[in-house]
Amino acid sequence: MPLDFTKHFVAVPTEFKLRNNTDCSWKVTVKLMNVRVTLDQGWATYAAVHQIKIGYMVAFKLLTPYTLKVIIFNDDGIEVVNKCGKHDKAFATKE
Repeated sequence: MPLDFTKHFVAVPTEFKLRNNTDCSWKVTVKLMNVRVTLDQGWATYAAVHQIKIGYMVAFKLLTPYTLKVIIFNDDGIEVVNKCGKHDKAFATKE
C-alpha cells in the first residue's frame, strides 16, 4: 500500500476487515515491511477465492479505521462482482 496510506492512522492496525461489493467480509493481518504496509495472512487466500488474476486492478477504500472496501476490476477495466463463496473459516468474518 502507498506510504501516504499510513497518514490516516495514529498507529497502523495489525488487522483489517476487507469488505467486497456484496458486503462479504474477510480478515487479513497487516505487516509493516521496509516502511510499507502490506497485507499478510489471509490475503493470498482472499486473492485465490476471489480469483484475482495478474492484470487485474484492486482498489481499496478506507471505510473505518479497521475496514477496507475492496473493489476488483478485471483486465478490461470492468468491476468484478464477487459472491460470498467458500471462504477459509480462519479468515471469513461474521457480521
